[in-house]
Amino acid sequence: MSQQTILIIEDERSIADALAYNLQKDGFEVITSTDGQDGLRRAQAALPDLIILDLMLPIIDGMEVCRQLRSDSRTRHIRIVMLTAKSEEVDEIVGFSMGADDYVTKPFKIKPLVSRIKAILRRPTSKNSAQDSASCRGVFVDRINHRTTIEGEEIALTPTEFKLLWTLVRQAGRPFRRNELMDTCRGEDANALERTIDVHIRSLRQKLNDAGDLIETVRGVGYRFKPE
Repeated sequence: MSQQTILIIEDERSIADALAYNLQKDGFEVITSTDGQDGLRRAQAALPDLIILDLMLPIIDGMEVCRQLRSDSRTRHIRIVMLTAKSEEVDEIVGFSMGADDYVTKPFKIKPLVSRIKAILRRPTSKNSAQDSASCRGVFVDRINHRTTIEGEEIALTPTEFKLLWTLVRQAGRPFRRNELMDTCRGEDANALERTIDVHIRSLRQKLNDAGDLIETVRGVGYRFKPE
C-alpha cells in the first residue's frame, strides 16, 4: 500500500510541528503550510489523502480554502478535518456545510486526533461515498447544505445527529456497529462517544417522529436504516 499523504494548513507552528511529528511517526507523508493561499496551492499540486485545515488563517481563511477545494473537481473528494478555536455549534454547522468531514476545536489532544484521522481515512474512497445527498423512504439528507427533510418538511438536527443520519441513509439496509457509527461523528473522546451512541440515536428517532421507526436496532450489532 502506498504511503498516504496529509497536508497540514495551520499558522500556529507549534501545533503544525506536533501534528507533523506524530503523523510521520505513524507512517504518513506530511506536507505543511502556514497560510491559506499557499495551502490551497499545495493541495492542488499534491492532491493529498487528507487535509487538516485551520479555520483562522492569514491571506485566505480556512472556510474559503474549503469552499475552493470543494468546487474543484480535482480536489472535491479530499477529506478535510477543520480546526478552530471557536466552539459554538453554529461554527460547526457552517464547517460541515462547506464540506468538512470533521470539525475539531482547540485545544485538542494530539493522539486522539491522529486516531480520528485514521478512522476518516478508513472510510471508502469511491465517488459514490462522497456524494452530496442521499434519500430513502421520504427522508432526504443534503450534506453540502446541512439540511434534512422528511416528505419535504425540514427538521433541525445537531451536527452529531446529522452525521449519524447521513451515514445510515446513505447505505440504507446495511447494519452499522456502534464503533462504525462512532467513526462518522465528531469528537476527540472516542470511548465517551461510543458509550453515548445509543443516546444520540434515541434523540434522532424522536426528531424524525414517525420516520424514527426507520432506524432499526440490529440485535447484537448496532443500527441500520430500513431500505426501500
